[in-house]
Amino acid sequence: MSEDILQKIVRKRREDIERLGLNFGIEIPATRRRGHVEFLGTPGAILEVKRASPSKGDIAPDLNPVGLATTYAEAHAQAISVLTEMNFFKGSLRDLIEVADAMEERAKQGLHACAVLRKDFLLFEDEIDIAYRCGADAVLLIARILDDAQLVKMAERAQKFGIQAFVEVREADDFRKLAVVTNALGDAAAKTIVAGVNSRDLATFHTDPLIPASVRSKLPAKAVFESGILSAADATYARNLGFTGILVGEAVAKNPPLAKDVVSAFESGCENARGQFWKKFAALRQAPALNNLARHCSSSHDCVGHLMHEQAPALDNLARHCEESSDEAIHKSNPMVKICGITREEDGLLATELGADMLGFVFSTTKRLTTEEFVTSFSTKLRAGGNPHRPLLVGVITDPNSEEGKIAIKLAREGVLDAVQFHGVDPHNSIDAASSNALPYYCAVRVGEASDFEKVEAIRKNGEPRILLDAKVEGIPGGTGKQIPESLLREKAGDIPLWLAGGINPENVSELVSKFNPELIDVSSGIEDAPGIKNHDKMKDLFAKLR
Repeated sequence: MSEDILQKIVRKRREDIERLGLNFGIEIPATRRRGHVEFLGTPGAILEVKRASPSKGDIAPDLNPVGLATTYAEAHAQAISVLTEMNFFKGSLRDLIEVADAMEERAKQGLHACAVLRKDFLLFEDEIDIAYRCGADAVLLIARILDDAQLVKMAERAQKFGIQAFVEVREADDFRKLAVVTNALGDAAAKTIVAGVNSRDLATFHTDPLIPASVRSKLPAKAVFESGILSAADATYARNLGFTGILVGEAVAKNPPLAKDVVSAFESGCENARGQFWKKFAALRQAPALNNLARHCSSSHDCVGHLMHEQAPALDNLARHCEESSDEAIHKSNPMVKICGITREEDGLLATELGADMLGFVFSTTKRLTTEEFVTSFSTKLRAGGNPHRPLLVGVITDPNSEEGKIAIKLAREGVLDAVQFHGVDPHNSIDAASSNALPYYCAVRVGEASDFEKVEAIRKNGEPRILLDAKVEGIPGGTGKQIPESLLREKAGDIPLWLAGGINPENVSELVSKFNPELIDVSSGIEDAPGIKNHDKMKDLFAKLR
C-alpha cells in the first residue's frame, strides 16, 4: 500500500531527526528569551508564516519571517503560527526563533505582540522543550500521528512549561484521544488544551469546510477552525459556526495585506443562525455515512444504540469492527435527498417517512407557490412528532425583495424554516451583509453553459461551503425537468461536493449517482403528476433506488 502525504511527511521527518537530531542542526537558545503570551487568550485569528505546502508547492518562498509576522501583529492577529517542517513546508526553527524574538521586542515597546505557535509534526516530548526555548507559546500536537500515551506525555510537558498544547483532531479516533488527554490533565486541561479541527485531510490534502461544522459541538469551548480560510467571508463563516479562532496560512502568506480584513471579519462576527444551519446540515450529512458503516459491521447493534448520544465514540467503535475503513464507507454513502415543491401535507409527511433530508417550499410565483400558513402548520406538526432526524425545511426564493421572498426570510428568522435557498440570485448582492450573515441560507445557481460557473466561483468566494447547481432554462426558475449537461459537469464542477438539481427522477437517479457521486440531489418535477402534486409511487421508487 502506497504512502499517503501525511505518512510521507512523518517518515521523512523521522529520517531527518535520526540524521540531524531534534534541533535539525540548528543552534537553539540555551534558555527562553521572552515571557509568555497566552495562546488564543481572546477569540481571534492565528496567521501563518508559511513558505510552501505539499499540495500547492511554493506559496511564498522568499518571505521574510519577521516582516510577515510584524504585518500580522499590526493587523492585530491573536497569534502567529510558524511552520518549522523543512521538507514539504520549507520552514525552520530559525523562523520560530526570529519571530518569537520580534514579538518580544514589540512587547518591550508597548506594541501588540502575538502569541507564537510552533506548527510541525512533533513526535517526541523533548521537541516541546526545544519549542519552549525557541520562544513558542504553544505547540501543535496532531492526534492522528500520536498514540494515546505519547499525546498525553507531550501535553503534560507543555503544561509543565506553562504553554498551550494545540491538539488537532479530525477523524473519529482523534476525538477519543482528545478525551484521553483532557482527562489525563484534569483541571489543568482548561488552561493547557486548545483544540483545532482541520478542514484539510492531511492524508490527501483535500479541504472541506463542512468538516469543522460537523464536529464543533464535540470540541471544547476554545476551538480553532484550521485551513480553507481564503477570504474575509470564509473567516466570517468560521465565526458563525462558533469557533474561537481561525488558522489561516496560504491566503495571508501570499497576500499579507489580506491579514487585516481576515482578522476584522472574524472578530466582528458571531455565532448565529447561519452557522447553526450548517452545523445541523453537517450532522445530518453524517447520518447516512454512519448508517453505511453499521451495515458493513459484524457487531453493529450496540454501536448504533449508542450513536444518538455519542456520535464520535460510536463511529470509532463501528470503524474498528468494519470490514471497510470509515473513509471508504463514507465515500460509498448514498446522496442526501431534498424533495422540493411541497404543497400538500401528505407529500411532505411521506417524504419524511421515506428519509428525505430536506424539504423545499417554493416562495416564488410559480405553480408550486406555497403559503405562510401551510408551511407554519406543517413545520409545527413535524416538530411536534418528536422525530430527532426530521428533514430540514427550506424556503426557495427567486427574489428576496418580493412579498413571497420576504415571507420566506421572515419564517427562517423565526425558526419555522431552517434555511432559505436563494435560487438564481446572489444574496450578497441583494440584501445587506449584516442581514445575510445572520440569516440561515444557501445558494443555488442555474447552469447551462461554462460561463455560468463564474457565478458559482464568485459565490463560493463569499464563504459559501456548498452551492446547489440547477439546470438553466430561460424564463423558468426551477422544476423544469431538464438536466445539466453531463459534459459541463465533468469539465467545470471539479472536485467540489456536488449538490445537483434538474431532471432527476427514479429512472435516471441510479446512473446519475454512479457517474457523479453527488452529496445531495434535489428532486421536484421528476416525482410529480402535476406541479406541486407528488406521485407517491414515484417517490417510493426514487428512495428505493437509493438504498
